[in-house]
Amino acid sequence: MSTGEDHDRGGAGQSAGFPAPRIIAVLGDVTTMQVDAVVNAANRALAGGAGVDGAIHRAARAATLRAACRALGGCEPGDAKATPGFGLRARWIVHTVGPVWNGGGRGERAVLASCYRRSFEVAESLGARSIAFPAIATGVYGFPPELAAGIAVRTLRSLRSAVVREVVLVAFDPSTLSLYRHHLQTA
Repeated sequence: MSTGEDHDRGGAGQSAGFPAPRIIAVLGDVTTMQVDAVVNAANRALAGGAGVDGAIHRAARAATLRAACRALGGCEPGDAKATPGFGLRARWIVHTVGPVWNGGGRGERAVLASCYRRSFEVAESLGARSIAFPAIATGVYGFPPELAAGIAVRTLRSLRSAVVREVVLVAFDPSTLSLYRHHLQTA
């Protein structure tokens, strides 16, 4: 991923003539979402960890998911890879690695936009009609939540698909839900 100028828009997923998926924001737990694919805010090793990553690994039968993730050979920031959902309601887990916030001058915005875009593309390639996203990189990676919510909404709004019909932005707390709703109303 380039660390040059930050952009919130991308190329893939913008096929002319296809509809934009419906985007909604909910307060909840991404591990319990009844969607085709859930996105995991993972680390580079896809090894499980804290926050959303740890919760998904626990809910999806950790040992089985760890083995599937090991077979993927890790993941670079801004990219995405999939495994089965194992113990989750979702059929698939799309793992993406967000950027660590370093003040915004190292391409963090572009990497975060790429996380949303690539996760959408991977879910689409699997045939997912619905996908749930947590607030990627806003926990231990320190990305400012207000900025992250805007990037998530703008990036997802720019995507089109003949397959994906619904995107769910899952907020773990009321303040994140408020940020999503604000950006959905104004973006």
